[in-house]
Amino acid sequence: MKLSEDYTAILISIVLILIAWTGLTFWFPSIAWNNLSELTTSISAISWLNIVVLIGLSFVIIWIASFLKGEILSLKAVEGYIFIFLITLIAHILTGFTPAKSLGLEIVIFSLLIGLFISNVLSVPKWVKPVLQTELYIKIGLVMLGCGILFGDIMKAGSLGMIQSIIVVLVVWQFCFWLGKKFGLDDEYRTMLASAVSICGVSAAIATAGVIKGDSKKLSYVISLVLITAIPMLLFMPYIAKAIGLNDATAGAWMGGTIDTTGAVVAAGNMLGEEGLKYATVVKFSQNVLLGLAAFAISVYWTYTKKETTEKPTAAMIWDRFPKFVLGFILASLLFSFVLPDDLVGTLKTPLKNIQTFWFALAFTCIGLETKFADIFNKDSKKPAAVFLIAQVFNILVTLLVAWIIFG
Repeated sequence: MKLSEDYTAILISIVLILIAWTGLTFWFPSIAWNNLSELTTSISAISWLNIVVLIGLSFVIIWIASFLKGEILSLKAVEGYIFIFLITLIAHILTGFTPAKSLGLEIVIFSLLIGLFISNVLSVPKWVKPVLQTELYIKIGLVMLGCGILFGDIMKAGSLGMIQSIIVVLVVWQFCFWLGKKFGLDDEYRTMLASAVSICGVSAAIATAGVIKGDSKKLSYVISLVLITAIPMLLFMPYIAKAIGLNDATAGAWMGGTIDTTGAVVAAGNMLGEEGLKYATVVKFSQNVLLGLAAFAISVYWTYTKKETTEKPTAAMIWDRFPKFVLGFILASLLFSFVLPDDLVGTLKTPLKNIQTFWFALAFTCIGLETKFADIFNKDSKKPAAVFLIAQVFNILVTLLVAWIIFG
């Protein structure tokens, strides 16, 4: 019997949790540099034996995942995996650059950019394609994300942050979805754009695409829009907040609710100070928490509105179409919230975060390698870009109003 990709992602995630439990390191070595001399020193200090072990261990996991799905990777696939692994390692090294850290630029951004450069300027070798399993890597990362979203942390985040997030997500999602219809976009584009703008950016777009089985080219374009707009927002919003006289709590809540990547939120919050950073992360975390609920709601909506027949959807049909990796996300959160002891959860927090980031980084490398600008940046892409930008401006204004009412 072969498993679906969703069930495979859940099983692999269980294996990864057990690996973290044993204390094995599943991440790149830490690296920090500010000039070429420091870069050379940092690279020379890397234990390449550990890198080889990491390549071997992660490839075995991918091979097992492919086997569970009914596919057999040949030994030639090792070369392809080393190729995407080294790109991801280079992205990790670039994130160690001090100015990049200060701007909150995460590994996924560099993974995507390097992949895009190779795909559009150079060329992607054919022997790489068998290991470009983007959706599998994303689903593993999303299940692992559930390990870090704990119900206890939600309570610590405070009800006010959750109230703001719920209001903003509902209002902005509906506005973007409606706006997309006015611009003549199909439901796939409208749903992915609305989730990306209103919930939590890239993760929400990816989860939504998985739920509705969205087109990968459309997803790549939405991700590009999210990452491109996040950078000017994190640079200018702190200064705008100070210029219009917002207190640190309101400014932090405003940025946490509008900037679409966690790293960019942290960077912008740091520019406000400790209080601003606290409220920015609280609100951002609250929006991340809503991802699982939103994915469930979208899956039910999609099943009822996109049925191929006039027959009313049954419970079995909803279950068949429901993305099982979302269940993995929820079960992981419940496990780490209520079942495992607190000291073990605290011990596993960093390793599991590193594992999650590793699979997301691999996924973004693959997205870049699979994306051709000629395919997505054409005359048909103007409308989605306009919808995203208008919805983002609406998001900024609505979130500012709600943050001012709640925290001002």
